[in-house]
Amino acid sequence: MEHLLIIDDDEDICLLLKKYFTKKGYTVDTATTGEEGIAQLRKKPTDLVLCDFKLPDYSGLEMLQKIKIISAQTQVIIITGYSDVKIAVDALRRGAFDYVTKPLYPDEILLTVKKALRKDEAPVAVAKKARPKNAHSATEKVYVVGSSQQAQLVQKHIELIAPTDMSVILYGETGTGKEYVARAIHDKSKRSEAPFVALDCGALPHDLAGSELFGHIKGAFTGAIVDKKGCFEVAHGGTLFLDEIGNLTYDNQVKLLRVLQERVVKRLGDNKPIPVDVRVIVATNENLKEAIEKGEFREDIYHRLNEFMITLSPLRKRQEDIPVFAQYFLKVANDQLDKQVLGFGKEAMMTLKAHYWHGNLRELSNVVKRAVLLCEDDTIRLEHLPPELADHGAGAIHADTDLEQTAPTTLKAVAERAEKKAIIEMLGRTSGNKSKTAELLDVDRKTLYNKMKAYNIEA
Repeated sequence: MEHLLIIDDDEDICLLLKKYFTKKGYTVDTATTGEEGIAQLRKKPTDLVLCDFKLPDYSGLEMLQKIKIISAQTQVIIITGYSDVKIAVDALRRGAFDYVTKPLYPDEILLTVKKALRKDEAPVAVAKKARPKNAHSATEKVYVVGSSQQAQLVQKHIELIAPTDMSVILYGETGTGKEYVARAIHDKSKRSEAPFVALDCGALPHDLAGSELFGHIKGAFTGAIVDKKGCFEVAHGGTLFLDEIGNLTYDNQVKLLRVLQERVVKRLGDNKPIPVDVRVIVATNENLKEAIEKGEFREDIYHRLNEFMITLSPLRKRQEDIPVFAQYFLKVANDQLDKQVLGFGKEAMMTLKAHYWHGNLRELSNVVKRAVLLCEDDTIRLEHLPPELADHGAGAIHADTDLEQTAPTTLKAVAERAEKKAIIEMLGRTSGNKSKTAELLDVDRKTLYNKMKAYNIEA
């Protein structure tokens, strides 16, 4: 029976979730402070932790780090207010499995918990199974091609690089779909029938990364009670995807370089070389060249990996892709929730297109799934979206309607109308963040405030 730990300073939330998950067949413990939660983790093995981002004694990021040190295999789901999504995305980058937003909906959390517990212990080997071509399950990672110029360029690069054995660096913000692209490259390669192995370097404590990558023999270190294959051995003949490659320690970077050059691995505690045939794809959301200048990443391993680079643009820079992905996530959510929602109302879609999307595709997926859960008919409307999106979306839509009601009659009026529309759209993308809006519009905040006052724009 799988064991969950719920850490939240709201005792009512703890009680509600404990009752709900107990009825679903899980064993559940609760804690109202970080220290209490850590003590419980040390007492018994825990499969998954649901942790509030704001605790009396620790932040969610601090708790995440402490949990992973105690048990690297324990999955962590962050509970956060929607206004803190940008912070939650940082938690994903540091190893959290996912986040759920308040107000909490038990059915939504249950889906996320089940998905997290289905995630195999790293390293994860995914062998292709016999199935009809283009047939996919609702939970399978499927690469969706957007309609934007950026998305089409990425698809062209995938088609170009897949048949080769070249190493690839995928660069992009958290949530832009780097693992999906890596899987698409693997699926189109000559290695497609061999394993695809994914390892999140950012989620591993530094002292365990070497074991996960290269394996170990019994007795190599405290806790090594059996021999274990590393990712390179598991991925033999196939593809190894290393996410957040910049998080590897200097020592492990040296060992990784040696494997890439010699194509052999040595398990920790053993001197026996083991030949491996693996294609390596890595991903990062940080500028590795800057990390090289700071002495945090080896230049020689960067050049060894950078045989080809694919850059994934954030969702906010390719608005035309939002309807494509929203419709795909709608289909996935329908399958997961056993619903029959057909599409999005005009106002709801305008709001999705106007949002800033700090969490990119992952955030969009969560928003759509939540909306499907709340929708009681066949169309997602504005009231089904999180309050922060709906409020800003309604304001942007109302202002846009005002713009359309009056036709400009002079060149000055045309310019003012365009300027007003640009400010409104950017405020929508940044969820009303005026500082960010000013930055993106390349004006100072005082100028933005004056323009908003002149055009009677409320953020």
